[in-house]
Amino acid sequence: MRLLRRGKVKDIYELDDGKNILFHFSDRISAFDIKMSTPIPRKGEVLCKFGEFWFNSLGTRHHMIKVVDKDKMLVEKLNMIPVECVVRGYFYGSLVERYRSGIDLDLPKEFSPVLATKLPKPVFDPTTKSEEHDRPTKAQELTSSKVLSKEEYEYLEETSISLYNRMAKVANGAGFIMADVKFEFGRNSAGEIVLGDSLGPDEYRLWLASDYVPGRVQESYDKQLLRDWLIKTGFKDRIDTFALEGRKPDAPVIPIELVNKLSQRYIAAYERITGSRL
Repeated sequence: MRLLRRGKVKDIYELDDGKNILFHFSDRISAFDIKMSTPIPRKGEVLCKFGEFWFNSLGTRHHMIKVVDKDKMLVEKLNMIPVECVVRGYFYGSLVERYRSGIDLDLPKEFSPVLATKLPKPVFDPTTKSEEHDRPTKAQELTSSKVLSKEEYEYLEETSISLYNRMAKVANGAGFIMADVKFEFGRNSAGEIVLGDSLGPDEYRLWLASDYVPGRVQESYDKQLLRDWLIKTGFKDRIDTFALEGRKPDAPVIPIELVNKLSQRYIAAYERITGSRL
């Protein structure tokens, strides 16, 4: 077994057979493409077991073989498609920033742009996939550059929206709102497109339904808590300033109170949605 890549959150190993790989989910956390230096206890375990839950629950082809430890998953090696298939169900996050910048987001003309409002229907909002910085993309760019055929793009759009609707229904049954989610797909050895990577709180935004009020910032059960703190402390502004120079600032130390809250919310989301105890 050899280390293929140490990512923002997980370490990826290639097995000796060359056909399968091992995901080791760490307690690392990142935000705004910055790897934080402070770990979040039990986060890796939550990500691994959440991924197992969703792969087993969604009824779609995927690459998971089995979980081999509390924070390790054996998966089939895929040729990953370099697109992050984001589905948004609510007017929140980067969607708001882009809307206010005058970018055409294909939203209905009658839509009222109130923060955290539910969209008339889920929006497929793909981005490029990069270790440095993902950026929004469109069907025309992906098909003209031969990243995807028109049929493949339509399949990813339809499948992603269908998966989001299924996940949102499960989350709703546990008292959560799933505001958005990110999927990744790859081609297996037979050339079939299957669901890959993982599915956990780093891939979606969760709100407590009982606390939901449109027009304000929502309480999150995902890493949005960290993003909000980075914005409040002014570190997000530093990131933007450094980006103009092609650099990244050193990560700040996350306060212990925030570390504990993040850990507790990751665990609470897992236990409420899956009905299982960690």
